[in-house]
Amino acid sequence: MSRRAWVLFALMSVIWGVPYLLIKVAGTGVSVPVLVFARVGIGAAVLLPVAIRRGQIRVLAGRWRWLALFAVTEIMAPWALLSDAERRLSSSLTGLLIAAVPIIGLVLARLTGGPERLTAVRWAGLLAGIGGVALLAGPHLAGGGAWPIAEVILVALGYATGPLIASRKLGDLPGLGVTAVCLAATTVVYAPAAALTWPSRLPSAVVLGSLAALGMLCTALAFVLFFQLIAEAGPARAMVITYVNPAVAVALGVSVLGEPLTPAIVGGFVLILSGSVLATRGGQPGPEPAEAALPATVLEAAATECARLHSPE
Repeated sequence: MSRRAWVLFALMSVIWGVPYLLIKVAGTGVSVPVLVFARVGIGAAVLLPVAIRRGQIRVLAGRWRWLALFAVTEIMAPWALLSDAERRLSSSLTGLLIAAVPIIGLVLARLTGGPERLTAVRWAGLLAGIGGVALLAGPHLAGGGAWPIAEVILVALGYATGPLIASRKLGDLPGLGVTAVCLAATTVVYAPAAALTWPSRLPSAVVLGSLAALGMLCTALAFVLFFQLIAEAGPARAMVITYVNPAVAVALGVSVLGEPLTPAIVGGFVLILSGSVLATRGGQPGPEPAEAALPATVLEAAATECARLHSPE
């Protein structure tokens, strides 16, 4: 890859490993609906005007049902479940459990008639990933904390389902327009609940800063940079950040929040990440969650246009 591609890759590896820390901090001062509303609202405010100016909204006409389904599975439901789960789970544990998305994505693709073959290597990856999830979730299930774990698993399921919808039904649409519309729709959906649970007092500066960073850095700027990375390095290489983000999430949780780095965390990390690599071996890496990103198929279709939009003169 070019030097510019490596810089973008490094930035995205960090940027999409940060949300777990920011969600943990922001969740201490605002409700879940307010947290999601603030994040998607900021992202939509930045990206929607750009998409409108470039004519990337009109071309979405006729796909509203699939866009709505994609938004629900990739943003609306997962971001609320994730924010609620992190009220009881550490950010590092959450980030590692979400790392199982490529494994779930492979299984879903196979079950829904995709061309993916479950080779011996991929089976080994699936089993390793399942073992890693069991290692991480076991103590919480035994201690009565099943619901937060279930929420994170549902998030991972949504993150794996959304890309399948996008690749099969929205693959010819511009990624920037799809992102902007989905963020805007989520903002409208969460506005009533956010208004009803709005904090009576102004949250702390740390909470407000976390909300702003989630919207500006981890959503709006992240999508723009990721589009550039797709154009510079191609979808397959760009999606390798899926394997780096969990390590960033764990490092930040341990160093910033003082979360414990237990043998189970280390073992789960090794099993899930190695399982993800093996399960997606022989094809493109698994889909990046919306902490994240749209699937490679959508982004590849938008890469040329996004490169023209955002590349320096």
